[in-house]
Amino acid sequence: MQQLLFTVILSEMALILVLLFKTPLRKLVILSLDRVKRGRGPIMVKTVGATVFVVLLSSVYSMTKIQKRWIDEGAVNPMDQVLMAKHLLEATLMGSSLFLALMIDRLHHYIRELRIRRKGMEAVQKQARGSENGKVEEAKALEEETAKLREKLKHLESELETRTKEVNAAEANAVALSKQSEGFLLEYDRLLEENQNLRNQLQSLDRRLSHSGSKKNT
Repeated sequence: MQQLLFTVILSEMALILVLLFKTPLRKLVILSLDRVKRGRGPIMVKTVGATVFVVLLSSVYSMTKIQKRWIDEGAVNPMDQVLMAKHLLEATLMGSSLFLALMIDRLHHYIRELRIRRKGMEAVQKQARGSENGKVEEAKALEEETAKLREKLKHLESELETRTKEVNAAEANAVALSKQSEGFLLEYDRLLEENQNLRNQLQSLDRRLSHSGSKKNT
């Protein structure tokens, strides 16, 4: 079992070294780990890990029993020393193998996350470049539209100037016409007054004539 644990630990250390350095072999290892984590792979790995952990606890329990026996007896048995060393070595190897397996899992996870984020950043950069090109085209279109609007504004300003001159001329004509109409009204009022005076004079003459006629008759 110790030879198997040494082999497992050396293999895990080799995998960690492969994952740490960017080489073509790392891609193969990552693909292999991806396949292991699919389907029933995680269940098998968890089962093996749980078994190793249980054996580790068993070794630790055996070591505590041997140590308790030493305390109770007050003497050290050579056989117990051998068993103690054996259980200690196996526990150390199993703990190291579990720790290295956890390290491999985390390294694989972080490498995948890094690759995904790099792809995301590349996609964002491409999108940003495309948006910059779109912004340049949009800016050109806005400049063209601005030039057209400026031309329209100049045309409207010239038209407004001509219309303003026409309005000013019309206002001047209206003022002249209003003054002329005021003169006509004054003349009309004067004529009405003269007409009324003439009527009053005629009425007074008619009264005098009728009064003189009545005297002659009497």
